[in-house]
Amino acid sequence: MRRQFQGSLVAMVTPFRDGRVDEAKVRELVDFHVAHGTDGLVPCGTTGESPTLSHDEHKRVVEIVIEQAAGRIPVVAGTGSNSTAEAIDLTVHAARAGATGALLVSPYYNKPTQEGLYRHFRTIAEAAPELPQIVYNIQSRTAVNVETDTLARLAQIPNIVGVKEASGSLDQMTAVVLACGPDFTVLSGDDNLTLMAVGGRGVISVLANLLPREVADLTHAALDGDWKRARDLHWKLYPLCKAMFIETNPIPIKEAMAMAGLIHPEWRLPMCPMGSANRERLRTVLTDGGVLRA
Repeated sequence: MRRQFQGSLVAMVTPFRDGRVDEAKVRELVDFHVAHGTDGLVPCGTTGESPTLSHDEHKRVVEIVIEQAAGRIPVVAGTGSNSTAEAIDLTVHAARAGATGALLVSPYYNKPTQEGLYRHFRTIAEAAPELPQIVYNIQSRTAVNVETDTLARLAQIPNIVGVKEASGSLDQMTAVVLACGPDFTVLSGDDNLTLMAVGGRGVISVLANLLPREVADLTHAALDGDWKRARDLHWKLYPLCKAMFIETNPIPIKEAMAMAGLIHPEWRLPMCPMGSANRERLRTVLTDGGVLRA
């Protein structure tokens, strides 16, 4: 039986202070998620601003999260790259550091063919055969969709255990569930599609950075078959999910966390602070949703 990841896995932000990774805050956030029911930690993905982390910083953040989690919840390290060799380096490091799994974004910018995608992910899987690996499909950022037939081929590789599906298409998610079989984990990569009616097992969530308990409760209700509760939670969280993308992720989530007193509001260029009009829109949604006091 393959390793199953399910429930609410948080796509962790990387907190900065004066241009440097705030390592103490990273540790605080790990404890925050453990205390509030998050099912897994995903550092150094898109939400973690991985493109602007140096390789040393990237590896250090992964090490800190693993160390602070101390086996209490799984750590699925973001280790993807558009360079297969670079992705192997990051993935092997994560395995040696003690990660539970790795999340590998589809190569971006260089636009590989479906055969190139297959060989990319297969080669990384073979380089770290003991580490469960999740493919991350997000065509809006990478320019190439990982087609269902390609995922079905990848699902035959023992340590490729699932996909973070951020195509935004329920049709594609359904096709993947059917093509790849019941022991291949399909996780939503879109918070507004967390309601897992088509057979997904959970979400890798941006909103969980701010509301870990609520996102976990939604996924657990769906996994338990309590669809009324899951639907009610989905409706409650939906405006907040949408607000997390009124500007490019992770600008809104870091702004929201700063408003809630969780982190210092700092990004690395080309990410920058939210525009004033959108900041007020965000504040209104957070207030209406009960996150901030009126």
